[in-house]
Amino acid sequence: MTAAVPLAHAGHGATLPTWFPLFPVVLLAGGYLLAAVRDPRGWDHRRTAAWLVGCALLAVAVGPLAQTPADPRGHMAQHLLLGMLAPLGLVLGAPVTLLLHVAPVPIRRLVGRLLRARPLHLIAHPLSTALLSTGGLALVLLTPLYAAAERQPVLHHAVHLHYLAAGYLFAWSLAGPDPAPRRPGLAVRVGALLAAAAGHAVLAKYLYAQAETLPPGLTDADPEAFRSAAQLMYYGGDLAELLLAVALFATWYHRPHPHPRPRPHPHPSAVIKRFASPEDGSLTETS
Repeated sequence: MTAAVPLAHAGHGATLPTWFPLFPVVLLAGGYLLAAVRDPRGWDHRRTAAWLVGCALLAVAVGPLAQTPADPRGHMAQHLLLGMLAPLGLVLGAPVTLLLHVAPVPIRRLVGRLLRARPLHLIAHPLSTALLSTGGLALVLLTPLYAAAERQPVLHHAVHLHYLAAGYLFAWSLAGPDPAPRRPGLAVRVGALLAAAAGHAVLAKYLYAQAETLPPGLTDADPEAFRSAAQLMYYGGDLAELLLAVALFATWYHRPHPHPRPRPHPHPSAVIKRFASPEDGSLTETS
């Protein structure tokens, strides 16, 4: 018999096969590989490797770790993979650039308009994405939303989708090689990373200290399990943020530099005229 996971409850018996969440991940990996092969300019294999690593981390998060959703340590590991590690790999794969290489002209124009849209600039600002990522996690863990997500599979998947989307936007706003019009300078991005890292660390310490009462709404919570989850969040978050910092400075270092336009050499007669003495017409001596 094929194993299945519940899609609904409270009297509803709809189920989904355990492999079903892996299907979108397979589509992401396969679609990217197909586009990379079709790229007429020749696609960088390092970008492909980064994308596939991100997809592999997604597969672990929605596959093996999803089999024990009630374990807070498994939930925290999913958060680290979905919201921090997998997005970095996906961002470094530069999927938007690849799409612009292989897509027809109407799609490229649509992507260009989306990238220039003001709402995207506001949402994808490093400070906004830091708030969406770290603030969203705090909202889940410090409110009854965590307990509600454990009881409602649709909400549970929505929370995971938020982790992935917010983590992708955060990594893209800081270190993404894809085009990002009006991206702030290095100082703003480093400040956003430091603020997010500090918020993540404070949240982990608070969760560890208040494991007896957090998250609210759970009647069968295991404080020791939540302390272990808080430790995983603290040290795993440090690792993910260190990798993001490396990617940020590497992207900044390898950014394209505009080449200055060469100045035309002046005509010899113009040089003589420039340095001629206005009194007697003789040339002035220059050091």
